[in-house]
Amino acid sequence: MAIINPHINFNGNAEEAFTFYKSVFGGEFTKIIRLKDLASPEFPVAEKDENKIMHIALPIGKNNRLIANDVPDFLGKVNENENRSKISVITESKEEADKLFNGLSAGGTIEVPMSDSLWETYFGMFRDKYGIEWIIEFDPEFDKKA
Repeated sequence: MAIINPHINFNGNAEEAFTFYKSVFGGEFTKIIRLKDLASPEFPVAEKDENKIMHIALPIGKNNRLIANDVPDFLGKVNENENRSKISVITESKEEADKLFNGLSAGGTIEVPMSDSLWETYFGMFRDKYGIEWIIEFDPEFDKKA
């Protein structure tokens, strides 16, 4: 079965955001590649961009990774107020849902507080302090549906 791994573009703060995500999810980064690591005559990197992240990955759970990069200045800015996409996290318990929701939403904007949903799950939605939109959900029937 295919595995879906969210990939997020940042404007120079990918490492800061991922350090925050790591503090909530735990785990260790599997790889960090900076733009300067790829610099060559064919791919020159401006000094102001050399420490930006080309690739960073944080394992979440058994089979998932959260992945990101910084967009170099020459490619333009990412609009952090647009709807880039939502990252949906299915948890194994209400307690885990509350922990992730409270941790990741710190400093962000809560759109839907954690509560029982009309579709019989425990659900919440927010935009974190980096502008990334998240859905946290506990579905007691998830394993039975998969």
